[in-house]
Amino acid sequence: MKRLQGKVAIVTASTQGIGFAIAERFALEGAAVVISSRRQNNVDAAVEKLRSKGLEVTGVVCHVSNPQQRKELIDKTVQRYGNIDIVVSNAAVNPSVDNILETKESVLDKLWEINVKATILLLQAASSYLNNGSSVVIISSIEGYNPSQVLAMYGVTKTALLGLTKALAAEMSPKTRVNCVAPGIVPTNFADFLVKNKDIRKGIEERTLLKRLGTPEDMAATAAFLASDDSSYITGETIVVAGGAQSRL
Repeated sequence: MKRLQGKVAIVTASTQGIGFAIAERFALEGAAVVISSRRQNNVDAAVEKLRSKGLEVTGVVCHVSNPQQRKELIDKTVQRYGNIDIVVSNAAVNPSVDNILETKESVLDKLWEINVKATILLLQAASSYLNNGSSVVIISSIEGYNPSQVLAMYGVTKTALLGLTKALAAEMSPKTRVNCVAPGIVPTNFADFLVKNKDIRKGIEERTLLKRLGTPEDMAATAAFLASDDSSYITGETIVVAGGAQSRL
């Protein structure tokens, strides 16, 4: 399928894990994809891997909390491709597993800055370049519906993204659709501390109806749907991709 043929997509934090899978899926579906992350060597390696498959990708170093690098991400995309059709906000951090009332202010600031504020600032920079019919996909988490103790403050920031999706969908309509993907636990480097223990991993798997963890490709498939015209009448919504793990009624 080439549902994204001729589209230009930016994907943040896209050199590994879910972000990389989204970038690859978009490129396979015909999009020109701009990969970004904090480190040049990671960007170069991801770009080379996808270009070796004949895919149209380019890379820009961007730490989403850095104003100049956010500007360069947008500017270099527009300079190369002329416009933007899709923005995927995927960057996130989880620097602490402390209880909320024990979390240091500096950690609270970092969680807010990367997990929530950066999405807003990135879209502020990109909005004037978005084409009619463009799409924004925000990556939240199933933790946003019911933050667990070990991921409590991280989960709260992901809850904020559910509301941000609703608010931006209203503000950016009808030109741009804004939707959200809420992954379950996916065994990436980001979630390694949760899944490296076999007993913990088995417990997480047992809480899903499908009795397995999700894959980055599962998340990428849903993101591609939301970015494509197959979802042209969907905006302001969050799709939970968690194998039937409890999220909401």
